Amino acid sequence: MQSEPPPSFYPYLCQRFQSLVWSCLDSDLTKTAVFHAERYFAMDRTNHESRHLYATALLREGQTYSALYLVNGAKDEQCTGCYEIKAQCCATLGRHRQAREALEATLQDTTYVSSASSSSRLSRPFPEEAALRCRSGKTALKGNLPEKASRSFRDALALNPYLWEAFEGLCALGSVPDIDEIFPPRPPPVKRAPPEDLQAKSVPAATGAGFFTPDTGNGGNLFRTWKPDISQPQPFRMAPPLPGHRDSIVTSDSSFCPPDNSFQVHRISRSQPNNINAIHTVTRPLSSADEAGPVPKRLRSTTRQPEILKSKPSKSSLDDPLKKARARPALSFANIFSSSGRRSQSTTSSRANLPPGKSNSQPVAASLIATRRSTRLLSGTGPKQPHSSKHPPTRDRRRQLTHSRHRSTESDKDDDGGTGGEVAYSQSPPSAALSPRSEVSPSPSNWTSAQEQLAQEEYENELAEQYIYDLVRRFARATRALAVYDCQKCLEELEQLPHVHQNSAWVIAIVGRAHYERQDYASADRAFKALRKEDPYRLWDMEVYSALLWHLQRNVELSFLAQELLNINPQSPQAWIAIGNLFSLQKERLQALTSFRRATQLDPTCAYAYTLSGHESIDEDLDKSINFFQSALRADSRHYNAWYGLGTCYLRMSKIRLAEYHYRKAVEIHPKNAVLLGCVAMAVERRGDREAALGLFDEAVRLAPDNALVRYRRSKILISMRKYQGAVVDLEFLRNATPEESNVVFQLAKAYRLLGNVVKSAQTLAAARDISPKSMNKIKKLLETVKDEGDDKMDEG
Repeated sequence: MQSEPPPSFYPYLCQRFQSLVWSCLDSDLTKTAVFHAERYFAMDRTNHESRHLYATALLREGQTYSALYLVNGAKDEQCTGCYEIKAQCCATLGRHRQAREALEATLQDTTYVSSASSSSRLSRPFPEEAALRCRSGKTALKGNLPEKASRSFRDALALNPYLWEAFEGLCALGSVPDIDEIFPPRPPPVKRAPPEDLQAKSVPAATGAGFFTPDTGNGGNLFRTWKPDISQPQPFRMAPPLPGHRDSIVTSDSSFCPPDNSFQVHRISRSQPNNINAIHTVTRPLSSADEAGPVPKRLRSTTRQPEILKSKPSKSSLDDPLKKARARPALSFANIFSSSGRRSQSTTSSRANLPPGKSNSQPVAASLIATRRSTRLLSGTGPKQPHSSKHPPTRDRRRQLTHSRHRSTESDKDDDGGTGGEVAYSQSPPSAALSPRSEVSPSPSNWTSAQEQLAQEEYENELAEQYIYDLVRRFARATRALAVYDCQKCLEELEQLPHVHQNSAWVIAIVGRAHYERQDYASADRAFKALRKEDPYRLWDMEVYSALLWHLQRNVELSFLAQELLNINPQSPQAWIAIGNLFSLQKERLQALTSFRRATQLDPTCAYAYTLSGHESIDEDLDKSINFFQSALRADSRHYNAWYGLGTCYLRMSKIRLAEYHYRKAVEIHPKNAVLLGCVAMAVERRGDREAALGLFDEAVRLAPDNALVRYRRSKILISMRKYQGAVVDLEFLRNATPEESNVVFQLAKAYRLLGNVVKSAQTLAAARDISPKSMNKIKKLLETVKDEGDDKMDEG
């Protein structure tokens, strides 16, 4: 059961599911919360956090018994959270003594913290825009405003693709676009690479100051033991980077961002992993715009020279311990904002063996001078230039710095970034900051284990987000297929789901409904029995199960189901629909109509209750039945059973054109229903077009070869068209499938008689007489017919 998802990102998946479910509960989208909580619970049924969240969502949705069933297991399987939710369920059901006992058991655990009030709980004081649009669409759907509902649902899904109720609303409207339009496919997440691979892609064009992730392990950092003194002023801070480059880092490195305010902390840790404690001490993040104030964009070759002159007037000023201490943080920030990873790494490697606090020693500086390209940049550092005077004039220093800046501008991008940006902002001597560009490939020493762990965490976060998104897409494809009554495709999509989700109650219910729409009643019965075993107190989809038992004529099972549903919730329309189907099966029409009327009173938008009322009264009052069917269409214009019922009423009233119109409307909604195609064929045959009717019957038989009603009707039209051999094939198939059906046996005897096969006709008539002794008049009438004397009038039997 734990094969999916992999254990590597399962903790992040749990956090994402918890955040998603709680946000839906806060927005009053309880059905969406139940959907996602069930996905979370199906992955690991032993996880009590998922169990509590699923039970809480069911309780909020009104499925109190189902929630209690989840948490009311054996005592050794119950935890303190289970007792708390059990108390809530018992209080809702009016079992106050049991609620008190559960609360007392909860109070015995003094360390328990409810998940609804824990620190990981994400609560929003006001729902987001996507949730409001989804709720607006739901009200528009119930108010019979399909266009406004569709627009609201689409807007909600565009803002948040995880709002399952919005997608179900589109399916109910029948205006579901392609899944790739609502849920566009996303590329698989890619783990963040070391900084050497990223710097070549994100070299700034304007300032030459790029970004890279510094060494989190403090390896090769001269200032790893230094902490800024907040009592001393620090006027020479690094200027804030351009907003465009900061945004590019965010979008390229982290596609999964938590909805809370913790992302600022992640940005700080990724920018300055060496100085996390220092950042918290100074209380200013690196990405904050007020670090150096709103600095206007200035030319580096002119306006920053006075700062250089002030920062490095002489050797004595650099030897001052206070100036050294204040120069070190500038060097650290200069490493962070260097434009090239190769320059920064060569700087780090050249200073790797220096002890902390000894970075300005003369021997090491002399060794660095031999490898530098431009020595005139160091003319102001007296002791580090043995070939220059100790105190050069200020004018000469300014000229040398100006020339070196122009030369670095004409050089490659690495020299430009390392010379311009760091000399202008740093108060420290440029000996360590202006290290030359290394000609060899950089070593991955800067990519430490801490950075690798951070990249792995981000990658697993993205994997968790991708898993949920792909899972929702698969469920959406199956739901859309069922909404357009493509039942075979729906079943195929469900088979592609992960195995842990295939055993969930939602999937089993969809499988049962798909088989029911295919009129595969045996498979549907098995699915609904498995659903009742998985969730014995489930109310959703039970109206379909009761109709299935009505078709199968299982009186005892239907009676048991109706009694159980009534005990679970007497205010649910599903219970009263089951009771009405039970009375209908027992031929008690008045009581069945009363039960269906009660269901419509409990839920005025329940179109199925109106439809069943219409079918129940169709034999007594056609006008009343028509009113019921029209009421069903006002509640749900895509309820094909109501269109079928209206067609049947008009066909009985001999309004053939109206009957054909309503039958065709039903076929538009459910194009793969063989019975509906047969009804259209009947209406077409009644208006005289037998060839078109036969084509429709052939299409219906192709869709459902085992459908007895369609084959029987096709055999009768074949007999009326004097195509007896084809009729015999259909009737023999039906006789083998239902040998006790007298109408089939009688039609077969008639076909043999018209073919001239008197022996087989007599044998078949004898069998028909044994099955139905009351059909002697039909038998005598059939014996008077001769070969090829087929009547043009179809029998009503």
